[in-house]
Amino acid sequence: MELKDKLLSSFMAFEEAFDVDTDIHQLRSDAIKEFETLGFPSKKDEAWKYTSLNSVLKHDYSVFPNKEDAIDYKDIKKYLIHDIDSYKLIFIDGIYSSHLSQTTHDKIDVCLMSSALSKSKYKPIIENYFNKIVPKNSGLNALNTAFSKEGAFIHIHDNKSADMPIQIINFSTGNESALLVQPRNLIVVGENSQVQIIERHQSLTDHPVFTNSVTEVFVEKRAIVDYYKIQNDRHSASLIDNTFVEQKEESYCFMHTFSFGGKLTRNNLNFYQKGERSESTLKGITIIEDKQHVDHNTLVHHTSPNCESHQDYKGIFAENSTGVFNGRVLVDKEAQKINAFQSNNNILLDDKATINSKPQLEIFADDVKCSHGCTIGQLDEESLFYMRSRGIPLKEARALLMYAFANNVMESVKIPEIKKRITHQIALKLGVNLGFDL
Repeated sequence: MELKDKLLSSFMAFEEAFDVDTDIHQLRSDAIKEFETLGFPSKKDEAWKYTSLNSVLKHDYSVFPNKEDAIDYKDIKKYLIHDIDSYKLIFIDGIYSSHLSQTTHDKIDVCLMSSALSKSKYKPIIENYFNKIVPKNSGLNALNTAFSKEGAFIHIHDNKSADMPIQIINFSTGNESALLVQPRNLIVVGENSQVQIIERHQSLTDHPVFTNSVTEVFVEKRAIVDYYKIQNDRHSASLIDNTFVEQKEESYCFMHTFSFGGKLTRNNLNFYQKGERSESTLKGITIIEDKQHVDHNTLVHHTSPNCESHQDYKGIFAENSTGVFNGRVLVDKEAQKINAFQSNNNILLDDKATINSKPQLEIFADDVKCSHGCTIGQLDEESLFYMRSRGIPLKEARALLMYAFANNVMESVKIPEIKKRITHQIALKLGVNLGFDL
């Protein structure tokens, strides 16, 4: 049975496990019909021209894991940012782990999506925000909505700030021979509030896992969101990360994506600026090898005047790896005095490494500052020669040049522990052993 048919037949069993009178029952039913019509994307779709899911969809995934596999803190410690105090939402094979997590309802709500969907106290938030900015033209989005049950629910009330960063981590134990997980996250940051979030998906074995994640982030007036995605999974794991951000007046959202591991990674990152003087920052570092594939698909939609957006993505590709960058900036006619910058720079270390880059500007306003650029090349031979003439061995000289190339993205990282870990991980990926693992 193909995966699509298995999912369609499994939906009825999924629905029977829940109250069909819940507010989102009709939403799920409509979504599964949409998935039945659209199915999984293929290379015939323009947006997926350079990314094929065929190798991912061939496995016989378990849709409903039997139960939470018991793991201890020591098993996952190295994957956590444990150098700092933080709230933690830990999921094991898609199931919430209460003994590994730390939640709160003191001034801010850090809890479970299943609780938010079922409890009346959260009904106004769900009605106003849940599934409001997820596009209707994606089979993957529809599939996640149809099976939406568990994930992170974060609500920062007006005029409040999260006193600690929040970690959202989904672990796959390998208890199933192959596993499909679909976390659904809803993050609402109220007026004059701020939060820092760290997100990770991590397999603990080499069994295939396919993650189809959807995250909605609402940044209200004068709010600040600082978000970090760490993607350094095993070569048997594939991730489709769909993140949608809506910003209101004078809000700031910083999104950093670090892609170092996994078999296939697709980041669909969409920003919608719906208020004046809002600012969006999207930055990413990709360092991959072997036959790994990382695809960054971004959209910044400017609908209001006097706003800014900054995109800066760096990629280093070795061996047979493949990178894709499709960055789109859309400026509406009403969005005058926009300052939009987009840059994608890449280094190919081997002849068989590939990068497909397509920066796009669509401007319908006449008083804007918009620019985009893309570079694809190899390491500068003159710089290598200069460093070697100063006594630096070839391997170290190459690593230093690549480190300098990627490291400027780190300048906007605001959590020192994140900066330290990612900096060391970059060094390790480039062959400089600093005795630190991530």
